[in-house]
Amino acid sequence: MPKFLLSLVLICATTFVWAQDSQQEKLEQRKAQIQQEIRDNEKMLQSVRKKEKSAVNEYLIQANKIKLKEKLINTTAKQERLISNDMYINQVQVNKLKKELKVLKEDYAEMILKSYKSRSEQSRAMFILSSESFLQAYKRAQYLKQYTAFRKNQGLEIQSKTAQLVDFNTKLDGQRQVKKKIIAENQKEKVTLEAEKKEQQKLVNALKKDKNKIAADIRSKQNESKRIDKQIDRLIREAIAEANRKAAAERAKANPGSSEAKAPVSSSKIALTPEDKILAADFKANRGRLPWPVEKGFISLGYGDQPHPLHPSITVHNSGVEITTEDGASARAVFAGEVSKVIVLSPVNKAVVIQHGDYFTVYQNLSSVSVSQGDKVTTKQNIGRVRTSGDTGKTIIKFLILQNTSNNNPEGWLQSR
Repeated sequence: MPKFLLSLVLICATTFVWAQDSQQEKLEQRKAQIQQEIRDNEKMLQSVRKKEKSAVNEYLIQANKIKLKEKLINTTAKQERLISNDMYINQVQVNKLKKELKVLKEDYAEMILKSYKSRSEQSRAMFILSSESFLQAYKRAQYLKQYTAFRKNQGLEIQSKTAQLVDFNTKLDGQRQVKKKIIAENQKEKVTLEAEKKEQQKLVNALKKDKNKIAADIRSKQNESKRIDKQIDRLIREAIAEANRKAAAERAKANPGSSEAKAPVSSSKIALTPEDKILAADFKANRGRLPWPVEKGFISLGYGDQPHPLHPSITVHNSGVEITTEDGASARAVFAGEVSKVIVLSPVNKAVVIQHGDYFTVYQNLSSVSVSQGDKVTTKQNIGRVRTSGDTGKTIIKFLILQNTSNNNPEGWLQSR
């Protein structure tokens, strides 16, 4: 029974260590991803600074960089805790092996001493020959044989446990070095984070001087955003009505006198064909797993009503999410579908609407478009280039998701970064 319990404990310990290693690997991958995002942000920040167009944009990129730094510090702290836990388990093993080795060596030394005292072949022979019967002599010979084998196995066990002890000590030394490195990295990141926060505070102080001008600019952009939202809503309703008219015409052709064919055409809810139902179901099933509409970037303005990041007293509304990306970035379809509309919002601002059953994705603020109405597109297909504002130096794509005419929060649909 004790052997069974010992085996069970060893299996559990091995499984736990394997799980720790797996977690450590995931944290290392996450850390590398965050570090890459920080480098991407730094590139965007340098680009904005070179253009010297917008302190607001610089503030937003700086704020996201600080957020990423904090994530990196938390991830590294998790790594440190995992290594500490692993080191504790290994130290327990080391202590256990030391105790076992001590007992084994003491027993082995006592056995060697007894063997030394009765080492002569004559003593062994007398032990056997003094037997009262042949059976007793046989048993005594077997005992001596087993005794010799036991002593040999005990020596081998001591060697094995000594090797295990060396292995655990080597592992602990390596973990101490890794932990030391992680602590140093974390300390360095904390120092740079403080420097980033001081830089951000300088920007905030500089922006406060232009508060009235910035507030007026925010209100102007909100009015423009509302106008564009109305235009997009009107065009989506037209697309829904047109699709429903076609469906009604097909029904009328199939059943000339049916009342269903003569029913009023809805402009708020699309009548799905069997193929459209499958596409809509596939789109819905991918909630939380859709790729981002740009390869690199971060959400600089979230969905819905919210206080402005610089002026909390001003409430801004966003029908989608605004993603700040790098200069020259391409926009890409987040899911397979059909281009429903290509909209020219202004001479330098275009939008693409893609239909996925009764879902629509909208890609705004494109300088050029590489698809046309009616085109079938695939996931991650390039559909245009994101516009960089000549006034602010910002490269931002506005991304919307609607089911029929109802807006959804795109953050809940996109893959987490």
